[in-house]
Amino acid sequence: MDDAEKLIWHSQVPLKVSIFAWCLLRDRLPTKTNLVTRGIISHAAQLCVFGFGEAESTNHLFISCGTFGSLWALVCSWIGISVVDSTSLRDHFVQFTYLAGGSKALLQLV
Repeated sequence: MDDAEKLIWHSQVPLKVSIFAWCLLRDRLPTKTNLVTRGIISHAAQLCVFGFGEAESTNHLFISCGTFGSLWALVCSWIGISVVDSTSLRDHFVQFTYLAGGSKALLQLV
């Protein structure tokens, strides 16, 4: 079990949060890109509404979107930590969780 897995399935983290994080790190959330892959929406409909022409993928929404991705800076400021920008969701998740105080940080943010 890697660092991210240990953080996700901690006993103090609510099950719904663990499941969301598990889906997030496996790119299983119903983003527009994933819906296109499953044939639910057309290729033309996969753009992020705020992404300025970028496809709405998990990585885009949580890391690189100018609107939603930028919320991380506000959350970090709010809880008093500073993180290094990461292009990997898994690296970002592990870094953010450890800097925020471990698995309890996930519980506190919920």
